[in-house]
Amino acid sequence: MTSLRESLTHEPNELKFGTSGLRALVTDMTDLECYINTLGFIHFLQAHDELQPSETIYLAGDLRDSTPRITRAVYQATVDSKLQVVNCGLIPTPAVAYYALEHNAPCIMVTGSHIPADRNGIKFYKREGEVLKADEQDIKDAVAAVRAELYAQDAAVSMFDHEGMLKNAPELPAATDDAAAVYVQRYESVFGPEALRDLQVVFYQHSAVGRDLLVGLLEKLGARVIPEGRSETFIPIDSENVTPENQQYFMELAAKHPGSFALLSTDGDSDRPFMIDETGLFHRGDVLGAVAATWLQADSAAYPVSSSDAVDTYLAQHGVAYAHTKIGSPYVISAMGAATGERPVGWEVNGGFMTGRDMAVNGRTLKALPTRDAIFPLIVAMVAARGAGGKVSELFATLPARFTGAGLIDDFPAEISARMTERFTQDTAEVRQELAQYFSPARGFGDVAAIDALDGIRVTFQGGDIAHMRPSGNAPQLRIYSVADTQQRADEIVALALAPDGIFREIEAALQ
Repeated sequence: MTSLRESLTHEPNELKFGTSGLRALVTDMTDLECYINTLGFIHFLQAHDELQPSETIYLAGDLRDSTPRITRAVYQATVDSKLQVVNCGLIPTPAVAYYALEHNAPCIMVTGSHIPADRNGIKFYKREGEVLKADEQDIKDAVAAVRAELYAQDAAVSMFDHEGMLKNAPELPAATDDAAAVYVQRYESVFGPEALRDLQVVFYQHSAVGRDLLVGLLEKLGARVIPEGRSETFIPIDSENVTPENQQYFMELAAKHPGSFALLSTDGDSDRPFMIDETGLFHRGDVLGAVAATWLQADSAAYPVSSSDAVDTYLAQHGVAYAHTKIGSPYVISAMGAATGERPVGWEVNGGFMTGRDMAVNGRTLKALPTRDAIFPLIVAMVAARGAGGKVSELFATLPARFTGAGLIDDFPAEISARMTERFTQDTAEVRQELAQYFSPARGFGDVAAIDALDGIRVTFQGGDIAHMRPSGNAPQLRIYSVADTQQRADEIVALALAPDGIFREIEAALQ
């Protein structure tokens, strides 16, 4: 007998968890690999009494070319587990997550979010919401057991061929529109048809899965929406990496449509928002989250330590308690869940906004949605600006004037990153002195004022500069996040770190 593993003509690359869900090159996401991971997730749910045979699981996907094929492999795993499957179609991640929460059921979303089209991913949700970091090891163990069993099968009778593809891929069941309708109703019932009455809004559609659904929702709230930039080719736009080309396009849209109240968009699976004011200026998700939290009268907020310190100041001014977390929605959700108040919220620097409990809003109930959502903070920012009698740009001008930058360097050895993190973790006089050799007065830095090692090494300097060094969790990369009093200085800090003879390479040489 030739086992399935022996018959494979490629070396499988096992899928790994990133900050949220599984992601990989499409070439590595064979039907077999997607099936193994989905079946492992189902076994994990069953082992924790989260799912019984014949119960329902909800399924959806984004608009990538690879999504239909991957979704069929995921569906095959659910069918083989004797589960009922509801195909929610091509809808935003928060839409299928919300629908599943309403039905007290798990769901699976096939999406690579904002990453390039040659990659994709799978997001798993339990009955109560996202898979958290505490769940990952148990899921990995279940996946490993499934892998061992399938690899040992006789290749001749396996449902997979030598390329790891299904020999007979199933047809997906017809998609229901119910999940999309329930998601839209969440906002329509709370905000009503007058919320955005007669406001002209430009919506950059590109290849976002929510491009039509969200335009329709904004129109239901009274806005006059102008769709722009629809693309049948996937565009990997990222709210944490707005390029000069992106910003130039936003400025062009603002000039093309004078009188617009705002320009809006989302990433590929429509859980990361793009809030662009009437001048064409993009506002980052950390400050957008702060605006949404204060309008919502939240009593506590959780968000990553990589956020601008302007958010801390703004929330303190409005009496909102806050907690910093590691980067990634599972950490934010865990911190939000631990909050003791009645109106806990959370968000990421990418802008995805989360509500931890049901809340009264405009005399109605806004149901909890403890996963990243793009449209809620976008609506709130416009409602808040209109309520203040001003423009969106004026709303964001009420936050402290702090500016941010970000970048990364490739080919930075993981072992050097580990040594760096270990070396600079303690906030001692010796460590501060060593850091000052790299972040020197000659480069414009003041004395080290504080070191935060919650996630990477975040260094605050006298004078207000912040430099946050964070190794990648799954690639030989080192990231830099900066905060400063001017955009020029924030960009300069990034450039000083990433230059060929800059701070990062000096640290690498010293720690070899």
